[in-house]
Amino acid sequence: MQLTSLAPTLTLFTPNADVGEITKQWFSPEHWLAQDKVYAQKTGRATAYFFAQDDLRAVLRHYWRGGLVGKVLQDQYLYTGIKDTRVYREFALMCDLYQQGLPVVEPIAALVKRSGLIYRGDIITRALEGAQSLCERLQAGPLNEHTLKRIGQTLARFHKAGVYHADLNINNILFDGEDEVYVIDFDRGEVRQPDEQWQQQNMARLARSFAKEAGRQSTFHWQEKDWLCLMAAYQQALTY
Repeated sequence: MQLTSLAPTLTLFTPNADVGEITKQWFSPEHWLAQDKVYAQKTGRATAYFFAQDDLRAVLRHYWRGGLVGKVLQDQYLYTGIKDTRVYREFALMCDLYQQGLPVVEPIAALVKRSGLIYRGDIITRALEGAQSLCERLQAGPLNEHTLKRIGQTLARFHKAGVYHADLNINNILFDGEDEVYVIDFDRGEVRQPDEQWQQQNMARLARSFAKEAGRQSTFHWQEKDWLCLMAAYQQALTY
């Protein structure tokens, strides 16, 4: 992974030295909005901006704190070194997983902006064509057995590789236009020694997200038998 200093307080990360025309302006939503290159926006904790630049379709995401701390500090993090930043750690992990051939979106670039002991960050990834989250899919209709099994098998691939996901939920599991399954958002994720305890904690968190969305959405096609099918495929793939 290539680190480039754009200014004394700006550090750009890219997968390799061939960064092309990527500049700090790439990390400004206003830059893309002014050129009418933003073709979609998705809101959650924060807004993700989908933009088109030449042949590249990408997603720009700013780092925001969650929970009670986020109400006070919002997007500010304590700076203790570039490799300790959440931006660097997520981007490095994504580069590693992408190179391994795991189904993650391609990392394009990330930026750390430092001001004294405080830093803020942004990350750009390649957009999946025709992407739809698992949550969106379940609002539209039920999943067939084949799709449920593929989700379980995909999650087992990550766990067998020792990939811990800090926020595994149904909004962080995507389908692309070819119906392939991807996992996104590896903020605070890491590679660990494979172990049943944290693996099951990951899956329990996913189960809670199904239950949470089922209680929030007026239409949500999810049943207990679907979870059992997904978990059976997960366990089988994890074993073999």
